[in-house]
Amino acid sequence: MSDHKLAAQFFDAAITLLQRARDEEADAVEAAGALLADTVAAGGRLFAFGAGHSSLAAQDVVYRAGGLALMNLLAVPGVEVTSGPLGSTLERVDGLASAVLDTSPLRAGDALVVVSLSGRNALPVEMARKARALGVSVIGVTSVAYASQTGSRNASGTFLKDHCDVVLDSKIAVGDSELTLDTVPAPFAPASTVVTSALLQAVMATAAGALAERGIEPPLLRSGNVDGGLDWNARIMEEYRDRIFYGR
Repeated sequence: MSDHKLAAQFFDAAITLLQRARDEEADAVEAAGALLADTVAAGGRLFAFGAGHSSLAAQDVVYRAGGLALMNLLAVPGVEVTSGPLGSTLERVDGLASAVLDTSPLRAGDALVVVSLSGRNALPVEMARKARALGVSVIGVTSVAYASQTGSRNASGTFLKDHCDVVLDSKIAVGDSELTLDTVPAPFAPASTVVTSALLQAVMATAAGALAERGIEPPLLRSGNVDGGLDWNARIMEEYRDRIFYGR
């Protein structure tokens, strides 16, 4: 099989997943966007968290041209992609999320997006559960299939989806590999980042529109590489300085 054919198969698989997410998650996307708009309108702050490769989608909505300036990254040292095996190990450690939340700026009335493909590890489950106990609204982005095909690694026996105000299902199959080949011993070509990022950007767009409908200017950032972009961003950062933490 030619490399071109494999590439086309991956694109086809990703497009199919994106179409499913668009059609099947439309209500959840609208609800998540409304939740973020409600939070912004009420003076709350927005945060996103993800471990491992799930952190890529979380980072994609933070300090992003065309995105909401109020979206802050809730960072957990050691669980980013560059930490490799260490990050995978830390994601299974009970109690880590509580320590992070205790030292974070999260407070009641804020909103937190938790991204975890499997939704089974201790860290994202505990992060969502503890955040809600603090009065924080939680949006979970996960593959619901894992809950029926794998076991939880959290002491509660629950999954991320069980501790969210809104759940976005990425539709990714267990194992996150879209292609197989007789000559390749393992499945390959993951699409979770493509779909998860698309879902979150759809939520951000929905939130911006919902704010505009209420007569509230969405606190959006512009590209610093277009004329006037830096001045625009400086105005937004100053206006919302009490709700933006990555600029400090």
